[in-house]
Amino acid sequence: MERVFTPLDCLLPAGNLKFCLLILNQPFDRGHFHCLWSKAALRACADGGANRLYHITEGSQDSFLPDYISGDFDSIQPEVKAYYKAKGCELIETMDQDFTDFTKCLQILQKKIEEKGLQIDLIVTLGGLGGRFDQTMASVETLFHATNITPFPVIVIQESSLIYLLQPGKHKLQVNTGLEGSWCGLIPIGSSCDSVTTTGLRWNLANQVLKFGTLVSTSNTYDNSGTVTIKTDKPLLWTMAIKL
Repeated sequence: MERVFTPLDCLLPAGNLKFCLLILNQPFDRGHFHCLWSKAALRACADGGANRLYHITEGSQDSFLPDYISGDFDSIQPEVKAYYKAKGCELIETMDQDFTDFTKCLQILQKKIEEKGLQIDLIVTLGGLGGRFDQTMASVETLFHATNITPFPVIVIQESSLIYLLQPGKHKLQVNTGLEGSWCGLIPIGSSCDSVTTTGLRWNLANQVLKFGTLVSTSNTYDNSGTVTIKTDKPLLWTMAIKL
């Protein structure tokens, strides 16, 4: 079955996809934030993500209260934690050090979706692609965990970049929202992909191997058709630029 998905629909004021929002502890674009917050069915912060929310909404924090904040609380500032606790936000302490705060927050989010009977199409994560390289890789690893946590697609957005883990099979990505930047890429993280075929890219692949040390599709772009198709035999990371 071909999976059809518009990665940047969530950033369109009139976008059709319903989603939940998860905020991580990294800087994010104010414009993206306001659009995503206003449309989200449920809003969560992973630990220090609450600091980012608190400071980016300075002067109007009362209008931007998350449904819950989770984590081991080693990053959230004491005054931020106290503020949201006083406002009645749910604080969920998760001490398991085998998983990141992102992964643990996603686990809780899926339970909340089920408990509330929310009808959504995807989960949008804000932050997670900047700063420390090990934390960026941890965000990628969470996308692998996500396949066993939630049935919904999970995308990660920070400033001008987006990542989305494609599962084995056929995919059709709609890239005609007008928000797409000039570059895109396909990254074989986790294992090599022995057979990848694409259309809609300037440099397409035809039953080719994607593997570190062999070939990785970076700095690619589109052929102006507005649609990219990808067939892969293994999980494959899609990344794309977002216009700011």
